[in-house]
Amino acid sequence: MPHLSLSDWPAAARSHIHGVLTDIDDTLTTGGAITPDALAALHALRAAGLPVFAITGRPAGWSEAFALDWPVNAIVAENGAVALSRGADGGLHKTYLQDTATRQTNFARLQAVAHRILTELPQTRLSQDSPGRETDIAIDHSEFTQLDGATIAQVVRLMQAGGLHATVSSIHVNGWIGQHDKLAGARWVVREQLGRNLDAELQHWVYVGDSTNDAVMFGHFPHSVGVANVARFWDRLTHRPRYVTAGERGAGFVEVVRALLDGRGTETAA
Repeated sequence: MPHLSLSDWPAAARSHIHGVLTDIDDTLTTGGAITPDALAALHALRAAGLPVFAITGRPAGWSEAFALDWPVNAIVAENGAVALSRGADGGLHKTYLQDTATRQTNFARLQAVAHRILTELPQTRLSQDSPGRETDIAIDHSEFTQLDGATIAQVVRLMQAGGLHATVSSIHVNGWIGQHDKLAGARWVVREQLGRNLDAELQHWVYVGDSTNDAVMFGHFPHSVGVANVARFWDRLTHRPRYVTAGERGAGFVEVVRALLDGRGTETAA
């Protein structure tokens, strides 16, 4: 797997990074949970004044607790459709990319496509977090149900035949209606939360991810990092990360944070 290691990331380039965008599952988390060292890394970024936005295919309902508990500026869930953050009053603040009427119309179409997939491919299952989904559907391929590559490809084709956009994460196949994706969600949340134009300052942001649904981000950001378990998807990535960590999952994310904070006088907890 040819790539540049994180040690090849020039110190001068790292010193100009002033914001972090990251996937969650198998990038920030390990075995479905955030480890103490990864959580400490998030706290270190906050202490250093670097905004952090997590961009995930997970549902809004699943993301709510983490948006309140983790030291992140916001979580963008459902591949760019919903933004969740802690409000000034300490409560949850939720905003949507689509209006209520559009979401209601799309929800019925999404459920129809999900029903077709489950009927035509009886070995498939909806993701266990599906009750928390508002703007997409997800078929489990690796979290609790194991699907082979051919079946995953069939799920993608059925979603696309139903007029959905489809993408494969490290655990789910996600389908949704609309032109948004992780990149659109990142642009939206940076504008809404910081009042800044993400595309005007790409050199000052880093994206960290691990799977095919991160490819659009890997291709767009000059500073992109894959945690080591991105090797699982390497041959299927339309765009690959510029750098790859030595460690997998949360340990790889910690490496990225240490590289960013090196020379800033801030260290993450080990």
